[in-house]
Amino acid sequence: MKLATLRTSSGTVAVRQDGDAFVEIDGYADLGRLFAREGWEQIAAAAHGAQHAVEGADLAAVVPSPSKVLCVGLNYASHITEMGRDLPEYPTLFAKFAETLTGPYDDVELPEADPAIDWEAELAVVIGRTARRVSEAEAGEYIAGYTVANDISMRSYQFRTKEWLQGKMWEASTPIGPVVVTPDELAKDAAITTEVDGQRMQLGSIGDLVHGPEFLVSYISEIITLNPGDLILTGTTGGVGRARTPEVYITDGQTVTTRIEGIGELVNVARAQVSATAGA
Repeated sequence: MKLATLRTSSGTVAVRQDGDAFVEIDGYADLGRLFAREGWEQIAAAAHGAQHAVEGADLAAVVPSPSKVLCVGLNYASHITEMGRDLPEYPTLFAKFAETLTGPYDDVELPEADPAIDWEAELAVVIGRTARRVSEAEAGEYIAGYTVANDISMRSYQFRTKEWLQGKMWEASTPIGPVVVTPDELAKDAAITTEVDGQRMQLGSIGDLVHGPEFLVSYISEIITLNPGDLILTGTTGGVGRARTPEVYITDGQTVTTRIEGIGELVNVARAQVSATAGA
């Protein structure tokens, strides 16, 4: 199944994708609320609400208001190598907030405060059941599905200190979507890519993950309860702008496309921040 959160004139609604149509799942304003309901799979499969064309649909972040957005740094062997580090025994974790999330086709603002804005295509895990201290063997039962995220990073701020948070938590900086696919629809070695104005920047396989989704759900749920709709961004593959010589960053007007085979793509145009003094 493929599921999404659709913006309509009367608010958002959870939908199921059937070919070229989105079908409303009546009674659920977004996927986070759907996943919080026991038996959500049957509810979604049986939905027969109003239909909307997939082409041109205005999609929101798949889960607009998760209780937690957990992120993993340096989790692809290729990316770890390009950043000059050793493979980690344990995952490097940091967090985002719901305010960082934005829709899969929304513009992304380039803040005046940081000239070094980078792309990071990521597989995101979406939690479908409350998880606390679950084993790696059973962790798959707690995963509703997977989606695509672009962990757009403000590198100057990120590396001001040894802690990365301030470079990762900017408002409306993390496109996510376009759909959540249930685990049966995603190949273990699906390709993950980024293009900037059509130029390939990242190309990898989610099979290159050092710590996979089930391990991460188990590891994180030992630390804190994972709730339905919570997101785990699993890290990016090689090819980020900071690791290039010379470094390359996103500029005003460029289109950044991040894609995972079997899920779909995010298409986001970068827009320079409008100065508060402009036109004054």
